[in-house]
Amino acid sequence: MAVRPIVITGEPVLHRRADPVETIDAEIRELVEDMFETMDASNGVGLAAPQIGVGLRIFTWNMRNNDGVPARGVIINPYVKASKAPDGAPDPHEESEGCLSVPGESFPLRRGERAEVTGQDLDGNELAFTATGWFARCMQHEYDHLNGFLYVDRLDGRWARKAKKAIKGHGWGVPGHSWMPGVDRDPFGHDEDVDGGHDSHDSDEVGGDVGPEDERA
Repeated sequence: MAVRPIVITGEPVLHRRADPVETIDAEIRELVEDMFETMDASNGVGLAAPQIGVGLRIFTWNMRNNDGVPARGVIINPYVKASKAPDGAPDPHEESEGCLSVPGESFPLRRGERAEVTGQDLDGNELAFTATGWFARCMQHEYDHLNGFLYVDRLDGRWARKAKKAIKGHGWGVPGHSWMPGVDRDPFGHDEDVDGGHDSHDSDEVGGDVGPEDERA
């Protein structure tokens, strides 16, 4: 198992549709192990294969939920059908998302409050469940990655303008940018202790409750 670099917006693999997994073999199993390692090291609630540079339809999650779904899992060749997002502007205090491929930034986005999820587990068995609340948001976020979209692509109005400005300010939006969980400073500040060190620890997003202002996947 190995932690892999997370690529940043502008890397082509993030902006194209991922390919289906044809066979669940030893290589896929190793990839999934690396995805879990990378997700944990980055204190994320989810991770899609394109985020580590692999254009395959796989994502992992680590998020408690109220839907009877294991808090930690992987899904292969998923299909996610979400309910329509409520009308109105998103609440910046309750509906902000973050993304490991847009590190350190967060912007409000309204999503459907329910999602039907199907796919396969690592043994090729069928998976099917309903996700609600923030777990549904996580499923939609990760599924977007497999279709070549980041959450910032769904923003509108002033939030879209702010996101574009932030991405430009960081020099992103072009190939060649990445960060290394466990080596580089955590872009969301979750590895900082009281004396300013960088020892990583579990955040609310890993195996715990997810704060509505700081979901990262």
